[in-house]
Amino acid sequence: MYAGMRLPQQKRQDGFSMLEVLIAILVISFGLLGLAGLQAVGLKSNQTAYLRSIATQQAYDMADRMRANMTGVGAGSYNSIATGVGSDPSCISTGCDSSQMAQYDRFAWNTANAALLPGGSGSVYRANADCATLNAASNRFCVRVSWSEKCTTGETGCATNGTISRNFDVWVAP
Repeated sequence: MYAGMRLPQQKRQDGFSMLEVLIAILVISFGLLGLAGLQAVGLKSNQTAYLRSIATQQAYDMADRMRANMTGVGAGSYNSIATGVGSDPSCISTGCDSSQMAQYDRFAWNTANAALLPGGSGSVYRANADCATLNAASNRFCVRVSWSEKCTTGETGCATNGTISRNFDVWVAP
């Protein structure tokens, strides 16, 4: 250095850059927590949509079974199919009459419901518009598929074990 020449004074920034870095990390952390929450909600919604699509397929499966057995529908064999698997009539290889076919349809359908959906079951009623009141004179059937799924705490209808019962109803006039 030359004698008599002075360097400009440098400003002191003791710790200021460190503070900026800490604030940036805090902001990024909150953003990542928000993304994680969004991911969790997306996964739950995806699972709910998947179960509803299975329930839809199963409801239309029973509607197709009924259309294939119109003699059984006319005889009242599908008027009140309650939940539960029922028994296999074991007549498939020898030939079933229309009421045995309705019994087999209940067996096969609810066996598939239980295998495909958590707590899955199904029912069919010749019913009024509320899908609960049996009406043998009606020409419409309510096909209901029920299942259980996890729910969020505080959700209406959420049981103490953290599950909720869902239903999917389809009106059929075969």
